[in-house]
Parts: sequence; C-alpha cells; structure tokens
Amino acid sequence: MKKLIALLVLACVANVSAAADIVGNAKAAKVEQCIGCHGIPGYKATFPEVYPVPMIGGQSAKYIENALNAYKKGDRKHPSMRGVAGSMTDQDIADVAAYYSQQVKK
Repeated sequence: MKKLIALLVLACVANVSAAADIVGNAKAAKVEQCIGCHGIPGYKATFPEVYPVPMIGGQSAKYIENALNAYKKGDRKHPSMRGVAGSMTDQDIADVAAYYSQQVKK
C-alpha cells in the first residue's frame, strides 16, 4: 500500500512539474485565428450577437491564458471563442498569450 501511495504522489509531482514547464513563445504563436477579430481596431463581431471585440494587445499573458482556458472548459460562453480555444493545446495557449502580452496596447 505504501508503494502505491508513493507511486501516486510521484505521478502527481511529475504531472505538476510538466505543466509548470510550459513557457510561451511569442514567435511560435499561432495567431491566424485571433488577428481576424482582435487585430482590427473598432471591429464588431456579429455572431452570436453584435458586440465590440476587445483589443487584447498588451494584456497580461496570465489573463489571456486564463481566458482561453475558461473558453476551452466552457466556463466562458462565447461559441466562436470556445471553438478556437478548444482546438488549442496548452503550449498554443501559452504562445498566444506571450504574443499578445508583448503587443502595444491600443
């Protein structure tokens, strides 16, 4: 039993360590899906309703990561963003967050 518990603890520590190793790379960011809305000043989306799309350049990387993960999990409810975030890996999210955090706020 002690060996099983020790193995489980080791697996958990390894999992946490692996998650902590993800570092965003702005140059590797796959922002093609993002810039069509978030890269246009004053842009308004029309699905599912008309609303102004926020400019995210200059936003903190942690905020962007948290937002994308919330869309991915369904905690945030925008269908387009859910689809985009749902297709992203943890590395993709970190890269996009790094890219936008390095942009100049407009």
